[in-house]
Amino acid sequence: MSNAETGNRLMDAALERRMIEIRRHLHRNPELSNEERETQAYLREVLEEAGLSGIRPVAGFGLAVDVVGAAGPSNRKIVIRADIDALPISEASGVPFSSERPGVMHACGHDAHTAMGYAASVLLERQKQSFSGTARIIFQPAEEAEPLGGRRVVQEGLLDDVDAAIAIHVDPYTATGKIAVGAGPYTLACDIFDITVTGNSAHAAKPSEGVDAIAVACSVVTELQKIVSREIDPYDPLVVSITAIGGGGGAYNVIADEARLKGTIRSGHENTRQHAWKRLRQIVEGVASSHNASAEVDLRRGEPPVINDPDMVEIIRRTAASLLGQDNMLSAPGWTAADDFAFYSEKCPSVYFRLGIRNEELGAVYPLHHPRFRVDEQALSIGAVILCDAARNFLLPPS
Repeated sequence: MSNAETGNRLMDAALERRMIEIRRHLHRNPELSNEERETQAYLREVLEEAGLSGIRPVAGFGLAVDVVGAAGPSNRKIVIRADIDALPISEASGVPFSSERPGVMHACGHDAHTAMGYAASVLLERQKQSFSGTARIIFQPAEEAEPLGGRRVVQEGLLDDVDAAIAIHVDPYTATGKIAVGAGPYTLACDIFDITVTGNSAHAAKPSEGVDAIAVACSVVTELQKIVSREIDPYDPLVVSITAIGGGGGAYNVIADEARLKGTIRSGHENTRQHAWKRLRQIVEGVASSHNASAEVDLRRGEPPVINDPDMVEIIRRTAASLLGQDNMLSAPGWTAADDFAFYSEKCPSVYFRLGIRNEELGAVYPLHHPRFRVDEQALSIGAVILCDAARNFLLPPS
């Protein structure tokens, strides 16, 4: 029996079909962070259709629903987080249910996370006689962009009475049917920055009469890479990426008087994070000054790293091993991506685990945030069942 069949055996065919239908609907109709109006309305509709009640809006365009166990009184609560937003990417995956919204795509698998969250909600509702306490499923908006939905979830008090939290993420680097999880830091912190370089215009034939802001910006890009390559221990995770650059008014014969850059800093430790902030400002201002230009840096603190609680990791390991076998459990290190589930992990014991979706029989495999990114849907039933069973195992009444 294949790994996917293991998951399907534990989920009836009708629910599996509905879960995939929901995933494909969301994939066709992606919405960007803090714009998930239609997604919110659609999720409310399908959850009510499945018999779930008490659905309420959270964090702007998100939803939360509590499934209360009937095995006895308990104040214990666990959260399952499913992120719902998409990315500003033009899809080129070629799947028949590709995005119908130009320039917007579920290129990070949040449509799959949402569909698995839906199925886990239904399974928990069906099995509520087997556990006590409450499973709170949060369909969270704005994981990809500020203002971050994870921060809002915490600010709105949705975790104040919660004992633990679980999140899942599809992983194109891991084979379908395998689970990757580990204790300790599991994603990196993420901060974003904008840089404005100001020079002086001049005729392109006489650049010496001005200060070329684009040339200065190019020097800034080069020098910033030395923070990582020459100032940080190779075993201390830090990534500095420039993700956009632009400037000038479009004329062929005018030296640009302004250039703009944006980027991100990913870090694993707070002292490294602080060092990168300091050096970014120093380098940008120093490079600009050395070229007779000036520069401004707008640096905004984002999510911290996700920290996986060892006891919660063990719940995922036991649950997944019982479904898939120990051979399909990977004690994998974290990755350099960031996730605002980190705000949950600051608030309560949490676990963030990865669901393998890599299936080369379906064609070439592409990474997260790629316009050709695809999800092997055979994995979804496995993820949904693990979410449900891990929550139930946490909420099992004392024996």
